[in-house]
Amino acid sequence: MSEIESKVRELRELQALIEEAQQEAEAIRDAIKAHMGDSEELRAGEYKITWRPVTTARIDTTALKKALPDVAARFTRETTTRRFCVV
Repeated sequence: MSEIESKVRELRELQALIEEAQQEAEAIRDAIKAHMGDSEELRAGEYKITWRPVTTARIDTTALKKALPDVAARFTRETTTRRFCVV
């Protein structure tokens, strides 16, 4: 097995561990949220947990492009990045 193949295998194994840990963390978050119910704050020993509503305002780009395509085009900026994938 080549060195790069070995590194890719190790990367895949680590990614699987990370995914598993993230799923476990999400399950724990869900359990804490269920315990909190409608409460926005909870104290657990030395820990303070908050779960509050947050309001954000975002531009609906689909609606903007439909209603004012010329304005949307003037303010659209394209960027190029490199996406790294291992399949």
